[in-house]
Amino acid sequence: MSQSTSLRRHGSRLFALREASILVVAILLFAYFAISNDNFLSGANLQTLSQFIAPAAIIACGEIMLLICGEIDLSVGQVFALAPFIMAFSVKAGLGLFVGIALALLVSAVVGLINGGITVLLRVPSFVTTLGTLFLINGFTLTISRGYPVNTPGGTAIANIFGAAGYSEFLWALLIVVIMHMVLRHRRWGLHTIAVGGNLTGATEAGINAARIKVGNFVLTSVLGGITGLLEAFRIGSTDPLAGGTNVMFLAVASGVIGGTSLAGGSGTIIGGLLGATVLGVLQDGFTLAGINAFTFDMIIGAAILIAMVANIRVQGMRKGGRR
Repeated sequence: MSQSTSLRRHGSRLFALREASILVVAILLFAYFAISNDNFLSGANLQTLSQFIAPAAIIACGEIMLLICGEIDLSVGQVFALAPFIMAFSVKAGLGLFVGIALALLVSAVVGLINGGITVLLRVPSFVTTLGTLFLINGFTLTISRGYPVNTPGGTAIANIFGAAGYSEFLWALLIVVIMHMVLRHRRWGLHTIAVGGNLTGATEAGINAARIKVGNFVLTSVLGGITGLLEAFRIGSTDPLAGGTNVMFLAVASGVIGGTSLAGGSGTIIGGLLGATVLGVLQDGFTLAGINAFTFDMIIGAAILIAMVANIRVQGMRKGGRR
């Protein structure tokens, strides 16, 4: 049996276990809030719930890829805020909506390239690199916007396609999750990402270009942050320079960790990230309907991350014990 086939089978069993456990949690939470509040299953609230889940789920796809290869991006929430302004200012300059979208995603990719280049080539820890670009991008966005929100360009039809209509944004999230799940589990890029995170030296000796994998995942994460920012801008109809920020970034990272992705690198699951975002979305929406203080939600997120990390460490310990 080849090493890649063995990795696929072993990873499939481990990921399935993690995904099943978080799925049970999501179902139990959903059932609890459905029983305790009559408005939870209303059409309007389910649509609101999907809007809680979608942004974190999309960005989590990128963060999970980075976490698997032992890195993290703290700046993606600021890319989320910057991309709609690049689009809006491009349209205002007469370049057209789709050119504006392309430029917004190009700028997002450049941010990821900078993050990856500094982290990989200059060997600066990604936490420090992206913390610096977080403040740089935030300051840049506030400067070009002068601190004021802008209306999202484009007509109603375009807005409906890109997030304004019903479950449009959630459908985009599902599409991205499916694509990224296939990439991680069944494509060379995903297998190499796992290999780099699991054993960097071994992966390099096997001929894998670890620098290319890491930089590529930084670019991917930033582009997904830009896409999410654009979808939210179309959904809301305007964008604020302080939108997203660290809140959406931490929700994405929390979604990945709660869904079974290890902060130590080497393992992770995209489907688990979607389920983690669902758990957080159900909690946030359920607490809002129940009138519970928003601070309590932050306490729940903190506790969930700690529990998930303890579980991850225990699973890794059992895996190592099984190899002896």
